[in-house]
Amino acid sequence: MTSGRPAAGLSKSQRAHRWIRDRIQARDYAPGHRLVLSTIAEQLDMSVVPVREAIRQLEAEGLVTFERNVGARVFMVDVTKYGDTMQTLALLEAAATALSAPHLTEADLSEARTINGRMRDQLDRLVPHDFTTLNHRFHATLARRCPNERLMELVEGEWTRLDNLRDSTFTVVPERAVNSVAEHAHLIHLVESSADPAEIQSAALHHRANTLHAYLTRNEPDLAAELIPGLTPGTIPDLTTEDTAS
Repeated sequence: MTSGRPAAGLSKSQRAHRWIRDRIQARDYAPGHRLVLSTIAEQLDMSVVPVREAIRQLEAEGLVTFERNVGARVFMVDVTKYGDTMQTLALLEAAATALSAPHLTEADLSEARTINGRMRDQLDRLVPHDFTTLNHRFHATLARRCPNERLMELVEGEWTRLDNLRDSTFTVVPERAVNSVAEHAHLIHLVESSADPAEIQSAALHHRANTLHAYLTRNEPDLAAELIPGLTPGTIPDLTTEDTAS
């Protein structure tokens, strides 16, 4: 976590943005926490103007919301809607990935490896929003050859819905990122080895289930038990060294 001391090369608003964001990611500022601009400005030894600019940027990123007569608060995810959407996406995306797998080209797999390599490179200094963007690109790459257009329309609809519900799951469970990269490498390995589509579908399903399980276990353990049956979290071999090939 960054301190309140000035960071070289950063403007005051950028420094405030990083400082607040780090505390949201560390859960020092929990969902629903009220962000008092004057207090933050005092802690950072600056006026409220750059803090206000930082809050606006965080709002654009989906980490902060404004409520009338209340002010800025850390965004609160509707956990039930998030769980329902992730469950739906897991089922649809796994099917689309399995159908796409036989048609993926070497260029597609090379692109997937490159994206996963960029995700791996972020693990030491995770930027959840950027990591989630790469994660979306990875899954879109593996599903792009799905011949069922209607299925892809449904998958893309759930991707959009998920984006509207949260900025990044990895803001809440950053520790999930390491295993996510390993599971991506495993998916690439299955496709490259021409694994049975049912095995690819199962691995893709477990991958999303693992993310959902990590999030709900942190936030709503009881809800995790309701949503996960049929989406049992699975252990995925660590093949992270294999995703570096070009």
